[in-house]
Amino acid sequence: MELTLLIELALNGLQFGLMLFLLAAGLTLVFGIMDFINLAHGSLYMLGAYFAASFIMATDSFWLGLALAVAATMVAGVILEVLVFRRLYQRNHMSQVLATFALILIFNEGARMVWGEQPLRLNAPEIFSEPVQILPGLSYSSFRLFIIATGLAVAAVLYVLVSKTRLGMRVRAGASNREMATAMGVNIKTIFTLLFAFGAALCAIAGALLGTILSVQVGMGESILILAFVVIVVGGIGSIRGALIGSILVGCVDTLSRTLLPSLLHAIMPAAVASSLGPALASILIYLLMAGVLFFKPEGLFPARS
Repeated sequence: MELTLLIELALNGLQFGLMLFLLAAGLTLVFGIMDFINLAHGSLYMLGAYFAASFIMATDSFWLGLALAVAATMVAGVILEVLVFRRLYQRNHMSQVLATFALILIFNEGARMVWGEQPLRLNAPEIFSEPVQILPGLSYSSFRLFIIATGLAVAAVLYVLVSKTRLGMRVRAGASNREMATAMGVNIKTIFTLLFAFGAALCAIAGALLGTILSVQVGMGESILILAFVVIVVGGIGSIRGALIGSILVGCVDTLSRTLLPSLLHAIMPAAVASSLGPALASILIYLLMAGVLFFKPEGLFPARS
């Protein structure tokens, strides 16, 4: 296996992991503070991608379309929180799962009615049309490098926001002990609305950026939502640091295994068996990673309540 291929796969895994982090960051704070299971989080990612495609097409500007998509998705997130989710906070987890699963179906059918069945494709800005030579013999997509830089920048902003500000102190207090934080005067309801708006904005950013690599289509939020839940379980519920480390781990394991496992199996078994077994094993490796982490650290790598 060539070194340049390994470096390229590692960068792809880092890029995918950081996009997972954008989804998992808002999800882990909502789950950690309010103990609320929101299966519709992936639908906001899909909605943000569709908004981005529509606004970019209407304005003929990637950056203006992205800004409008972030704003529109934030509004959608706040509306959902105020009109729907507030009625579910005191319900049990089964009620939350059923209600938010129903929202997935509603969002999917709504997207199908508005944008149709055919997938949409976003084009990266012209400034990122040329690859960047990282090493001799290794050229890498400049837009993927921009995605990596964006993910790292968001992680840094989140770290400062959660660790160094008064709002972050209240968020951490709510994640550690919601009842005590409420007794000390923290307005959990307002914080939760802000978290939903912020999480929706991160979903829109992830949807717009990944929409240039993948396709924007109905149901795109379900598969990535499963990975986001794996990330917050591995990293620790309510922990931003855990979400970052967990997302990078999951992204790299998923990306590397899908390429390396089939090649390794081809060397030790017949090609027909390796071709079918390789993708199957690669798809379950992240769940084996989750099982291994939970075996040694049942609360995740960096639980908020530690």
